[in-house]
Amino acid sequence: MRLRPLLLASLAALAGCATTPPEALRGTGDLGVVIERAAGRVQIVEHSRNTRLATVAGLGDLSHAHVTFSRDGRFAYVFGRDGGLTKVDLLARRIDKRIIQAGNSIGGSISQDGRLIVAQNYEPGGIKAFDADTLELLSEVPAEYAPGQFSKVVGLADVSGQRFVYALFEAGEIWVTDFSDPRHPTTTRYPAGKQPYDGLVTPDGRYFLAGLFGEDGISLLDLWQPAGGARKILAGYGRGEQKLPVFKMPHLRGWSLAGGLAWLPAIGRHEVLVADARSWQETARVPVKGQPVFVMARPDGRQVWVNFAFPDNEWVQVIDTVDKRVVHTFSPGKAVLHMEFEPRGEEVWLSARDSNRVTVVNTTTFATRSELPADAPSGIFFTARGQRIGF
Repeated sequence: MRLRPLLLASLAALAGCATTPPEALRGTGDLGVVIERAAGRVQIVEHSRNTRLATVAGLGDLSHAHVTFSRDGRFAYVFGRDGGLTKVDLLARRIDKRIIQAGNSIGGSISQDGRLIVAQNYEPGGIKAFDADTLELLSEVPAEYAPGQFSKVVGLADVSGQRFVYALFEAGEIWVTDFSDPRHPTTTRYPAGKQPYDGLVTPDGRYFLAGLFGEDGISLLDLWQPAGGARKILAGYGRGEQKLPVFKMPHLRGWSLAGGLAWLPAIGRHEVLVADARSWQETARVPVKGQPVFVMARPDGRQVWVNFAFPDNEWVQVIDTVDKRVVHTFSPGKAVLHMEFEPRGEEVWLSARDSNRVTVVNTTTFATRSELPADAPSGIFFTARGQRIGF
């Protein structure tokens, strides 16, 4: 007789499972977020059917927002301009935790083991490490490059060995911080050049490239052999030519490696630079419509997509990486701020801030597949980033 209550409880539990809504059991591999910068909220989207699932508000100032993901793809960590760090549950479609960790923040990343979230900050200059589950502050590394002098931190990227690499704008340095002991990090400093403004880690995690705003060229650090220090590559690519005004700084996180070549935006120029990814010597330049901001390769490397600074920011161009020429030019809307490829590259999502929409485009036919309304959209981020180095 004692077994009867247990049997009834088990049957009730099974009945409950049978009536669980399908959306409650979905995976996270096709999820992502779209930043609605003016509204301080994000859209949760999915790219299997190109639809919006929900909106989550209350994320503060998202005028320069960045997103990284937990390794299981369930949580999005949103870094806001106001120093906010918000952990969003993509399945429950709500804020899980939120803290204000700085006065001015422009991004962050997640550690190799997925246990640390590290934020890069303008004010106060430096980085901070948080427990990924609780957002408890574990340690911080002030960017004090000289007594009483602090630098803005830019280009933060995760690399192997629980390390993070980043550039210091005013200091002209690259720092590598090891968080193997999260509460007692250690940092190594490398001279980098004049005013590094952003950074990129190659897909294998070997090289960190810091773009230099104060001089022509790029600073490169070999993270496998860091004892040699940073060296300059592509030095003087604009030497002897009249400089153009810079309307918007290129985003190095949108630089690309494709077909053994690096595809890089030229600061203040209407060109994409192409360099050999072994020797780091320039091999070609591709003329484009304006000053490139993002230069992003389709996942298979067959194409590179480029968007531009004002006044050409309604345009997008596609470069064929074999012929090294522009093969398609189109306008998906006004003020195209960001692009994100679906993981296998069949479609790309483009945000048009001033047209209040996100457009999904087929990368083979260039046909528009979907349009999603959004309030002044900017960044688009898919959970596939959680499985990649440097994101």
